[in-house]
Amino acid sequence: CSETLMARAVDELAATTPGKRSLAIEAYARALRNMPKIIADNAGYESSELVSQLRAAHAQGKNNAGLDMITGEVGDMKELGITESWKVKNQVVTSASEAAEMILRVDEVIKCAPREREQGHGH
Repeated sequence: CSETLMARAVDELAATTPGKRSLAIEAYARALRNMPKIIADNAGYESSELVSQLRAAHAQGKNNAGLDMITGEVGDMKELGITESWKVKNQVVTSASEAAEMILRVDEVIKCAPREREQGHGH
């Protein structure tokens, strides 16, 4: 599952990033790790068990491990002939990142104190 691999790489970046930026990076990694859980939940499987097995497989260096939604087990995606389109995955992650960034920007604007208005310019 590529999201698990991406989350691991993002976690490594967070560990070497000082300050508050590391918190945002860690949150992004959590969001990536949540993707397999959502997929398993939507397929009607026990997501916590599957995701823990998936993480263990990746920790053992089995980078081709992913969720086999036909059997409800962790399987080797390469052996199963399951591939992810890099273009599609890249676009999904980019779009989600851009949406999150826009939400954060709007949230920051809302938090800003209103500027004081000059006296005498009202009706």
